[in-house]
Parts: sequence; C-alpha cells; structure tokens
Amino acid sequence: QVQLVESGGGLVQPGGSLRLSCAASGRLFSLYDMGWYRQAPGNQRELVAFITVGGNTNYADSVRGRFTISRDNAKNTVSLQMNSLKPEDTAVYFCNAEAAHPLIKGEYWGQGTQVTVSS
Repeated sequence: QVQLVESGGGLVQPGGSLRLSCAASGRLFSLYDMGWYRQAPGNQRELVAFITVGGNTNYADSVRGRFTISRDNAKNTVSLQMNSLKPEDTAVYFCNAEAAHPLIKGEYWGQGTQVTVSS
C-alpha cells in the first residue's frame, strides 16, 4: 500500500511558477513509475508528466518545455516544477504511482491539489 500526499498548489498569475510536491509512504518508492495528472472541470483526467524508475521522463505536448518532473528516491518524493503558467493549466493536479517491478502490484493516487492560474 502506498499513500500519496500532494502539496504546493495555489493561485498564481499567468507567467508565474509553482512547484508541486508529492510525498509517498512506504519503502519501495524507487520501484514505482511516478506521474502527475490533471483534471479541469468538465474534462477528463490527463497525463501531464511521467518519470520512470530509471529516470526517463515524458511530457504532454501542452507542457513540454515549461514543466519539469523530478524524483528523489532517498526522500520518497516526486516534484513538478511548473513555469510560464497559463490559464489553461488551471486544474486539480494528482500524483500517481504505478508499480514497475514484477514483485509488486498496484496503482495509487493522491487526493489532488488545486492549481489556479488567473490574473
């Protein structure tokens, strides 16, 4: 069982920056691929950024070049640095953990943190 707790959301003006963090419980954090997803009102949840156990990253086209995902296995955390924020980035952002080792199973979600980009 993995528990994920996001933090760092808030209100920011267009062009500003925010850094989201996700703290994970448990001793096997390094065996999970980690991702950030977001869901705006009326929209489906979508992948924002993804980082594998090996450190490979992938980004949605809409955020590539503006957002950076990183992980610290020693601290059981994954972060999302968001720069040059736009109003269309407004959404609830969710942290996700997906098992990436044959000896463990499961996919877990955090409770979400609100990001609002508005002047």
